[in-house]
Amino acid sequence: MDDDDTQSYVVVLNDEEQYSIWPADRDLPLGWRGDGVSGSKAECLDYIGEVWTDMRPLSLRRSVEQAGMPDPVSQ
Repeated sequence: MDDDDTQSYVVVLNDEEQYSIWPADRDLPLGWRGDGVSGSKAECLDYIGEVWTDMRPLSLRRSVEQAGMPDPVSQ
């Protein structure tokens, strides 16, 4: 990781609930919204590592749920 990166970042997510980080001083890209968390790159990535425990896109999680299939993440 870049230790001399002084850029401030925000945590963003899209409609599929996939996370990323974005420079805080730039407009968010289309299709992404802020999560309310900001800080250094390391802080934002640590936060994402804690909250993004199921990396499957939301549409896939919903399809599995609607099909009545067992959720492999919660087992």
